[in-house]
Formats: sequence, C-alpha cells, structure tokens
Amino acid sequence: MSGRRRSILRRLAPRRSTRVTSEGALFLFLALAIGVAAVNTGNNLFYLLLSMMLSGVLVSGVASRSCLNRLEIRRHLPDLLFVNEPATAALVIKNGKRRWSSYALRLRDVTADGHGLDRELAIHHLLPGGGRLLSYPLVPSKRGSLKLEGVSVSTCFPFGLFYKTAYYSIPATIPVSPALKPLPNGLLRELSGPGQERTVHRKGYGNDLYNLRLYQPGDDSRTIHWLTTARTSKLIVRETEAESHHRATIYLSLLAPDSHDAVFEEAVSLTASLLHHLTGLGYWLRLTVGSFHSSYGHGDAHLIELLRALALCERQAPGKGTTVLADHPQSPGEWDREAIIVVRSWRQAPVPIMSDEACLIDVETMGGAGHVS
Repeated sequence: MSGRRRSILRRLAPRRSTRVTSEGALFLFLALAIGVAAVNTGNNLFYLLLSMMLSGVLVSGVASRSCLNRLEIRRHLPDLLFVNEPATAALVIKNGKRRWSSYALRLRDVTADGHGLDRELAIHHLLPGGGRLLSYPLVPSKRGSLKLEGVSVSTCFPFGLFYKTAYYSIPATIPVSPALKPLPNGLLRELSGPGQERTVHRKGYGNDLYNLRLYQPGDDSRTIHWLTTARTSKLIVRETEAESHHRATIYLSLLAPDSHDAVFEEAVSLTASLLHHLTGLGYWLRLTVGSFHSSYGHGDAHLIELLRALALCERQAPGKGTTVLADHPQSPGEWDREAIIVVRSWRQAPVPIMSDEACLIDVETMGGAGHVS
C-alpha cells in the first residue's frame, strides 16, 4: 500500500526542473574563483565572501521552490475551434499557501508534442489564497484535434540565478473544425432553394391544429378553443403545429487517394461552409460522413455537433476494406421532401444515392471551388 500511495502522489505532484540562467552561470563561476582564491591564500575575507555567495544560491533555490509550491491551476477552453481563427483560452491559477506569496510566475500551455505555447502570461505577485484569471489567443493551424497535455509554471525569483519550472498535467482535447469560407456564387445559385417545405407534426407556431389541452396559468387567452370550452365547461386551449421548413441531407465522401489530401481538406471545408450557410437560412440538417449519421436538427447547437464530426473525419484511401459513403436508411418517398447534397473530393468515388434531386459537388473538378451536377 505504501508503494501505491507513493505512485499516486508522484502522479499528482507536479514535475520540477531547474535550469541555470546566464547570470547564474557567471555567479557560480565567480563563486568557484573566489573559493579557489580562499584556499590558496587563506584570507578570511575570501572565505566570508564565498559563504555569502553560497548562501545566496541556497536562498535562491528555497525561495523559487516556495513560489511554485501549492499552486492550483485550471484551464477553460472553447467547445470548438476553427482553423486559423483565434479563440480565447483561459488559465485560472490559485495560490494555495496561507502565509507566503508567489512572485514572478510565468505560465505556458504545453501541447502533446511538448511544444510550449508562450503567450507572455506573467504574474508579478500572487497573494496567499489569491487567484488570477489569465486569457490568451489560441489559433490552431490544421483541422483535427488539438491536444494539450499540461501547464508549465516557471519563476526565476528572487535573484535570477536559476529558472525553476513546475509542470502540472492537465490533459485536454479540443476538436478543430475546418475553416468556414464564402461559398462560390454559382454554387449558391444552384442551392438557392433545395428541399421542399413540409409540415412537422410537433407543437409550434402555425395554423394547423396539433392538440387540445386544459388551460394552464400563463397560457395566451387568444389560444382558448371556445367551442370545446363551452361543451366541456372547462377552459380548453389549442396547440398548433409548427410551420413548414426546409430540410437537407449532406453526404461527405471520405474516399480519396493519397495525392488528394489538399483536395480532401477543401471538400471538408466546403461541407462545413454549406452547413453554416444552410443553418443561417433556417434549414433542418442531417449529416452523413463515414460511419457518422446525425439526426435532423437545427440551430447553433446542432451545427456544432456536425462541425465536430467534420473535425475528426479522416480520408480513406481506396482499396479493400475501405468504407464508402454509407446511405442513411429511409423510405424512397422521403427523397422528394428534402435536399440531398453529396460532396466528394475524388471523381471516382462511388455515390450510393439514386435520386434526380440530389446535388453532386465534385471539388476536384473545379480546384476546390466545387461543381454541381
């Protein structure tokens, strides 16, 4: 049990490292020279000076270590990032010591490859029990997942002789969505009115009757159904069906050879831009990419879910065992009540959708601009 406790404490305790600064190296060289002079000459003044310099080294190590002790760090990140678009990340640091302050702290986020994101996050003085919120811009350079492993806190307090660093393991993974780009005008004209409107059998604002129920406090008096109220001697209100809306299903083909990496990324970015554009028009959207099949939805929350799926999708090379564009099960009559948009980056990729209303966008044929057929 003691060995297990030691392993747990080792994982919880921050890893520490010490690096000698250029000033510290010069200081240690002078201390060594004075020590040699004191031994050779036997002069008490040299011994006194040597003891003062060594005590300064000791005080520097103890003070800097005290600054890094009992720090609590939390990280706050956005739910979704976009390629080459800055987002705000935040680090919250708290001094858990009751009596001693921390000085000259410098914080850096560390990625999975060990690269530190130096955003000049500095705290000159952190009071006992005090906390500080530091924000910085986070700009991902490619689509996928941004993995952060931890936070490093450094200080060279008090004399600048040593640079001590404590590493706190705080793993986090954020999906990075492809960049949203303006859609080509020709593509917008082709997709200006896809998806026939149909009434949804759910409660909402409309004209068709959805349900009758008892009056509840807060209901609009204009919704009272007077005929039923007179017949039952109870206040009855009517609920209407939601108005008709547009629906669209977007399919993204993952099948493409290795030479089509750039075109595939253009196709993913075009799909994300389509989703964003149609969401702004009030469409109910469904996305199929690889094995991911979403349900119909609308609004910003549904859009974020779809963009997350696009952020994590990967290109599949053609060959045996690859997954082609899977068809979402539905009845043939449903094809006439929605828009079907197929996006592919490789013209030889099969399209298992047989519908005259389907829009096929070949990103390869127009150099990333898209081609609708």
